[in-house]
Amino acid sequence: MHLLNLGILAHVDAGKTSLTERLLHSVGVIDEIGRVDDGNTQTDTLALERRRGITIKSAVVSFAVDDVTVNLIDTPGHPDFIAEVERVLGVLDGAVLVVSAVEGVQAQTRVLMRTLRRLRIPTLVFVNKIDRRGADCDRVLRAIVERLTPSAVPMGAAARLGTPGAHFVPGLGPAALDVLAEQDDDLLGAYVEGTLSGARLRAALVDGTRQAVVHPVYFGSAVTGAGVDQLIDGVKELLPAADGDPDGPLSGTVFKVERGPAGEKVAYARIFSGTLRTRAHVPLGDLREEGRITAISVFDHGTHVRRDTVSAGRIAKVWGLADIRIGDPLGELRKAHGQFFAPPTLETVVVPGPGTDGGALHLALTRLAEQDPLIGLRHDEVRRETSVSLYGEVQKEVVQATLADEFGLDVTFRQTTPLCVERPAGTGAAAEFIKKDANPFLATVGLRVDPAPTGSGIDFRLEVELGSMPYAFFKAVEDTVRDTLGQGLDGWQVVDCTVTMTHCGYWPRQSHSHQGFDKSMSSTGADFRGLTPLVLVEALRRAGTRVCEPVHRFRLEAPADALGGLLPVLAALRAVPRTTETRGELCVLEGVVPAHRVHELEQRLPGLTRGEGELESAFDHYEPVTHGTAPRRPRTDNNPLNRREYLLNVTRRVGT
Repeated sequence: MHLLNLGILAHVDAGKTSLTERLLHSVGVIDEIGRVDDGNTQTDTLALERRRGITIKSAVVSFAVDDVTVNLIDTPGHPDFIAEVERVLGVLDGAVLVVSAVEGVQAQTRVLMRTLRRLRIPTLVFVNKIDRRGADCDRVLRAIVERLTPSAVPMGAAARLGTPGAHFVPGLGPAALDVLAEQDDDLLGAYVEGTLSGARLRAALVDGTRQAVVHPVYFGSAVTGAGVDQLIDGVKELLPAADGDPDGPLSGTVFKVERGPAGEKVAYARIFSGTLRTRAHVPLGDLREEGRITAISVFDHGTHVRRDTVSAGRIAKVWGLADIRIGDPLGELRKAHGQFFAPPTLETVVVPGPGTDGGALHLALTRLAEQDPLIGLRHDEVRRETSVSLYGEVQKEVVQATLADEFGLDVTFRQTTPLCVERPAGTGAAAEFIKKDANPFLATVGLRVDPAPTGSGIDFRLEVELGSMPYAFFKAVEDTVRDTLGQGLDGWQVVDCTVTMTHCGYWPRQSHSHQGFDKSMSSTGADFRGLTPLVLVEALRRAGTRVCEPVHRFRLEAPADALGGLLPVLAALRAVPRTTETRGELCVLEGVVPAHRVHELEQRLPGLTRGEGELESAFDHYEPVTHGTAPRRPRTDNNPLNRREYLLNVTRRVGT
């Protein structure tokens, strides 16, 4: 028996969760199929998911098909919860991408398929809802080829479209040979010579699918079950089994964290190598202490059961790791794919309602951030405010409802604002020396800030000898530099810069006769942590920074006769069309728009296009703010921009 960890992905409302229900029913895991609208599906277990009819959190359920055990992971389809999808992609062996036969290829479908292809995850496509009025499989297949993958292989055709009797007729046609021959010259040669067998064609299909260079397409209906048995056969035959050596060194990845009934942390982990055992002490990556496993369960036939061990290839729920976070490795650090999707670009302040305790709210938000690390929390002690970073307005509504349902907390939100960054405008340097110019710290620190290429992040370098002072002091400076750059001159995170340490100095450990360590005459890490922010912000002042706002690229399809009404609205929203193309009665605009204007554009689009407009947008880049005054963000640190205030907070001594 072999294992397969399978993801189900789709644009919202394409029928992903309904397909999951049908799959579980077809293999005998459940006796009755739940309905999203009725709120009784296996994988949408949150009360909020049942009320709204959308998937918010990924869920795992297991079933067996002959000699294959499938761990099926149902993921959210709404783009506001793309972070949940991102975490799942790193643990998959294969995927099924669901497309509606009525709505066709939608914005999120394209985002998901681009990522699946980039990560080379073997993927089957299931065109759902062939029984619905308006289903058009030929149109959808053309869109799949044009907008998702040119290597789509139809595994048959749909008959009686748009009726309750719609069904799937399996069979590889000429299109399959055309696609497979492009990947395999020997296959083409066998066809020309007349020696190509059906078995040879099928073997090429299996090989191409497992290498993620071709993508088989099935047609069916999750509601009626049409085409689902053939899809199950495709999952079993075409997708690769999970690999990994159970006797090798332990290596796993945590992709989900939740809280149990008693408030304990429960980690969902994919084991890539080795075997995880209860009562074992497990290294949690390379920076933190070990954790002790107290319990393990694996997924089996629609539920999860306790086990003493879990080996390579499997997904498990793990108890006992109180400090575990999403993305943490278990055992050896496995090479990661990196971040697959863009970071959140919006931010809002959470406002406690009447009677809502601030401490309880902060604890609840911290719990939510454990489950979704991209919900970045930012607490302002002075104003007693907490901000959260978001992907969109729907996510804000979900956070609000979750706080009410799970924690009994009433909150509202301030207006959503863009989450900007700062970039150095030039080069700046500063230095402070021990016992000079009112430096109250027993440390010498000199830093230079230089701009770096876009997307390069933060690079810390040394122009001083590494042996000129203890390594712990260098580490204190570097860590503090990275922390301090979280808030630049205007309060935004500073990105894309190189920080070079140009000066250093310390006083060695001092002690008196018959006495212990004299802290007043000896440098400590605290001296370097205290001085570094003052030197760094002065270097930033001299370099200057530019505030940059997040900008999305967009693709907008609409009736051509709506273009006259669309263009003034786009201009008012500061959207800039870069290309405009007319295709018969349809016009396609591509361009850029400020991230915080996307939601308003989405809201106004139906009225401007008689409900026929389709908008696709995704984060593209940060662009300097050129209109009006650059937005500022209140600081939440000890404010090294104000030396007197900073020293009062840090040392309780005022420099003169």
